[in-house]
Amino acid sequence: MSHPLFLRGGNIVTMDATSPRAEAMLVRDGRIVEVGRNDEIAGDLPSGTETVDLEGRCVIPGLIDAHAHMEREGLKDIRISLADARSLDDVLSRVAAAAAVTPKGEWIVTMPVGTAPYYLDGALALVEGRLPNRWELDDVAPDHAVYIMAPFGTWSRVPTHAALNSLALERAGILEGARARCDGVEIVCDSDGVPSGIIIERNERPSLEFDLLKSLPGFTWHQRFEAIQRSMRVYNDAGTTSVYEGHGSYAMSVGLYRQLWEERKLSVRVSLTISPTWSNTDEARRIMRDWLGFARGRGLGDEWLRVSGVYIGFGGNACILELMRESLPDTGWAGFVEWCNDEEQYAALVSLAAEFDLRVHTVILEDLGRVLPIFERLAERYPIARRRWVMEHVGQLAPSDYQRVRRLGLIITTIPVYQLWKNGDEYFNAPNEGNEVAAHKSLLETGITVAIGTDNIPVSLFKAMAVTRQRREHVTGRCIGPDQRLDGMAALRTCTIEAARLSFEEDLKGSLTPGKLADFSILPCDPTTVDERTLETLKPDATVVDGRFVYRA
Repeated sequence: MSHPLFLRGGNIVTMDATSPRAEAMLVRDGRIVEVGRNDEIAGDLPSGTETVDLEGRCVIPGLIDAHAHMEREGLKDIRISLADARSLDDVLSRVAAAAAVTPKGEWIVTMPVGTAPYYLDGALALVEGRLPNRWELDDVAPDHAVYIMAPFGTWSRVPTHAALNSLALERAGILEGARARCDGVEIVCDSDGVPSGIIIERNERPSLEFDLLKSLPGFTWHQRFEAIQRSMRVYNDAGTTSVYEGHGSYAMSVGLYRQLWEERKLSVRVSLTISPTWSNTDEARRIMRDWLGFARGRGLGDEWLRVSGVYIGFGGNACILELMRESLPDTGWAGFVEWCNDEEQYAALVSLAAEFDLRVHTVILEDLGRVLPIFERLAERYPIARRRWVMEHVGQLAPSDYQRVRRLGLIITTIPVYQLWKNGDEYFNAPNEGNEVAAHKSLLETGITVAIGTDNIPVSLFKAMAVTRQRREHVTGRCIGPDQRLDGMAALRTCTIEAARLSFEEDLKGSLTPGKLADFSILPCDPTTVDERTLETLKPDATVVDGRFVYRA
């Protein structure tokens, strides 16, 4: 049991419309007891109360990441970092050092070349402008299989590049004339047709490790278990106290979080949806009817771990789906199962989900307008508007569709850094100056719930908030949709009280009011009023979850 906390002398942003600002707050037994003025609360403190003098610092509700992929963050520590490599010699010396301490015959696997976390520069981060080839890697690690991974597609931008040495190529069966099963993967060869060790991946949903590199050791259960604990610390350090994994979680991921919950090791509250493995609608009906009862409605769980609903993808790559199914239970970096559904298949699956009261979650990108008629037909038979189906990664949407989305009760999530900052150039020619792209302001004004996520790149929601305010593409600085820029309070709202609705927990978290969970961050400045440049690099002084400090600078 944590000691009561009394915070005084601060600028508390409550996100409560009836009382938006306060200077003091009392916390006891993991809940907020009082919020108000210093003199209103200080007179009757419980025995053993720890007093925190804020000295004018800002307190905000704990941030809720609407699209986190949190488990990936800790996995990055397992592979050797090349983040500071600036030449081929830097890369090769790192590989040589690993070879000196790694038993002969084993794999040496590194993270990508380039500047983390985006790796947008890739091999251009090296003065030579290229990755080492097989023969250069052989010189420093002849007795090991070496693999320099390409960035995961959504981290960076395609094409991405990987490098392997001769032993790795041999184990993978990448010999003269070899080809990948999926389109979009190129085995680079020299003038004699001999593979050089460089492989180019043009699929944003990467297939290389599931296809040509099946012999590569996957992440083990123990590695994933330890990685999630590292991930939680990183997210806490960034002020995040809850994550929502609507993209879907495979059975192993659910099991990992369940074990952490059982052992009371969670420091981030987690809401998961199921990533299914059915292969046709008949199998989907049986699974939804017989096995997913626990995920119906609002699902099962408590304020630490909750499982509800099902992920049903729209579109997708059939080859990558087949490769991943063959690789299960290993899901690589994803943590979920790939999908491939055309419009007819998607309609059949979401109809089954509606029948069995399973919330639908879909990464929809530019296609929300295409599926709205499907939902509207289902709404004539089922109470979809009360079930809060979630449409994720929403890009362009016609203003004429906003009221349709509101009537259906859909929740919209976006990834501002991915859609506007990193890939904003794709919308340079979008109609209406890009004001229909990730239209946060218009959607909120229509009465639609809008939440933002990080997609794990980077983990900071402060960066994502800054992008919703400036909406600038990272190369040119061009603003995508100037009319959709949010003010500071609206930006904070998208990852607090709005995001709490994703898990039906707006009465539990998302604002700092009496009776709610004591999840909050202490900041050196007010994120609703600072300039965007300060906001995007903002770091908390402390993060509190359930009334306990989980991070202190």
